[in-house]
Amino acid sequence: MTALPDDPVLRALRPWLGRSGRVVLLAVSGGPDSSALMHAAAALGASVRVATVDHGLRPDSGPEAEDVGRAARALGLAHALLAWTGPKPGTALQDAARAARYRLLAAHAAAIGAGLVLTGHTQDDQAETVLMRLAAGSGPAGLAGMRTERPLAPGITLGRPFLALSKATLMAWC
Repeated sequence: MTALPDDPVLRALRPWLGRSGRVVLLAVSGGPDSSALMHAAAALGASVRVATVDHGLRPDSGPEAEDVGRAARALGLAHALLAWTGPKPGTALQDAARAARYRLLAAHAAAIGAGLVLTGHTQDDQAETVLMRLAAGSGPAGLAGMRTERPLAPGITLGRPFLALSKATLMAWC
């Protein structure tokens, strides 16, 4: 892909790369948003690592995670597959999966010396988060939505470089 000077995806990601002075870990599920994150980092020549969490909740989750690994390696990026093992809860599964995902990403980031973990969350994800929190009766703090960055673990920041971009922008970029 030839990057244009006004490319909104690359413009959104560029400030996040190399700013921590440490390794940057990309959380890539294989969906269009996180795939755009991985391809944009490669287009910028960034030295990053990629991790995919396999929650083990669907029969195709393992092969899909392996596909992400192949795509990352084709771009010259190191990839780790992080598996959520053990029993899964019968209720609040999405919340448990989210907690497991961030726990696995934080542990892997710490193991590889990453100071920054980036996700492909978009404006659409932000709107969905606010609506879900509103429906759940959240107060003003919850209605603020996702932050662009927040602490993930001691010495590790979680960043969302695409939070100001629409999913349609990332889909078009892909």
